[in-house]
Amino acid sequence: MVRSLWTAATGMIAQQNNVDTIANNLSNVNTTGYKTQQMEFKSLLYQTLQTRTTSANGAYKPSSAQVGLGVRNASLTTIFKNGPMLSNESPTAFAISGKGFFAVRADDGNTYYTRNGNFQWTLAPGGGYMLADSNGYPVMDSTGNPIILNDTYDVNQVVVVGDGTVCYPDEQNNPQSLGITIGLYQFSNPGGLEHEDSTLYSQTAASGAPINEATSATVERSTVVQGYLEGSNVQVVDEMVNMIVAQRAYEMNSKAITASDEMLQQANNLRR
Repeated sequence: MVRSLWTAATGMIAQQNNVDTIANNLSNVNTTGYKTQQMEFKSLLYQTLQTRTTSANGAYKPSSAQVGLGVRNASLTTIFKNGPMLSNESPTAFAISGKGFFAVRADDGNTYYTRNGNFQWTLAPGGGYMLADSNGYPVMDSTGNPIILNDTYDVNQVVVVGDGTVCYPDEQNNPQSLGITIGLYQFSNPGGLEHEDSTLYSQTAASGAPINEATSATVERSTVVQGYLEGSNVQVVDEMVNMIVAQRAYEMNSKAITASDEMLQQANNLRR
């Protein structure tokens, strides 16, 4: 009975973490570029009550008797399914259709990756205009350098075509390439990326090195869509159902603790 107390306690802890994950998904339902997460569970060790043996009359018992000791949270899986395309009037709003990520350079000098294309033009340190994210981090081009235009350009007229090429209209209002392409990067295992603040991800040994779409012929190219932002891929109905299931699982584990407590109470009252 003491074993059942601890086993049910592991279930309550695991389901509490599950509810925390669901709550985080729901709280980010309107976060641009957010990717939903799912909790994965794993059984704890099994205790052997009886090994494979023979009975008193010599009959062979082919199966053993093992009892589980509970559950724990194994991992959080990020679902990198594309979110909905949401129209945005900003000329620096960009959405990605495909598996690519934008790259930004943070203040610590490291490069991080994001699906949030809510950018804006800011003053560059050396003059001109620099494309940056909402944190002020410069957006990288396909060569790993910040995207900077001199102050002779009207940044409100800058056009980005599907392959990420930055263009500017000529005298006939036809877009002409400026020789700059917004960098798009893919990962062999995006689920191995580490979460950072503000929908940023950092590469890890599990995710593998970033694959530059501009220089790789082995990956399917993504498409940059100007005037749109990628919404969160959280499905509210699914999350509400998952929350009900987690709540009921939490309740059942609490009832197991209550039942074990009552059984212990009955055992303690045997001498009375």
